[in-house]
Parts: sequence; structure tokens; C-alpha cells
Amino acid sequence: MPDKCDALVKASPSFITRPRITITYCTQCQWLLRAAWMAQELLSTFRDDLGEVALRPGTGGVFVIEFDGEVIWERVRDGGFPDVKVLKQRVRDKLDPGRDLGHVDRVGREG
Repeated sequence: MPDKCDALVKASPSFITRPRITITYCTQCQWLLRAAWMAQELLSTFRDDLGEVALRPGTGGVFVIEFDGEVIWERVRDGGFPDVKVLKQRVRDKLDPGRDLGHVDRVGREG
């Protein structure tokens, strides 16, 4: 028997068109937990706006975060792992540039 969630998914065509985040992480480096934590943070912040957050295993020290196929963070290029605040801001800038992220946008600001 279908539940209420099944009916909501079928009634919401925007489910198909919402953006996808892909986090490719190195299994040799054991970065799964880091990738999963970042995925959880993004899903918590953008729960109604993202269609999917996928974890993709890789090797060779890879740690890349893509928004609909466009790289928004690359460990080597960007000098390490993203701070979750920076990651959320980069996703927001692609998703809805005018959106206020509340305390994430205000931490460390004076005034």
C-alpha cells in the first residue's frame, strides 16, 4: 500500500528537476565519513531544494564536489577540504544567490 510520501513524490514534478550534488571521495584515504557528513549538512540546509546528494567512491586522493556536473570544490585546486560554511555558501550561490543562510552568513562578520 502506498504511503503519503509516495503520493507527494508523484504529485511533485519539481522532484525531477531539482539539482544534484555529487561528492566524489577517496576510499583509499578513508574519506567516506567526511563526505557523508558534508552530504548530511547539505541535505539539512537545503532539504526542499535539492533533488539528490550522491556519494561516489573514488581513489587517488580525490575529493570533488559537483553541483549539477559543475565542480564547486576540488581538494587539490582549492587547497584542502571545504569548511562547511564555505560549502553551503557555494551551493547557495548556485541554487539561490539571494538566499540568506542565517547564522552561516553572519559568523565572523562584525557589525
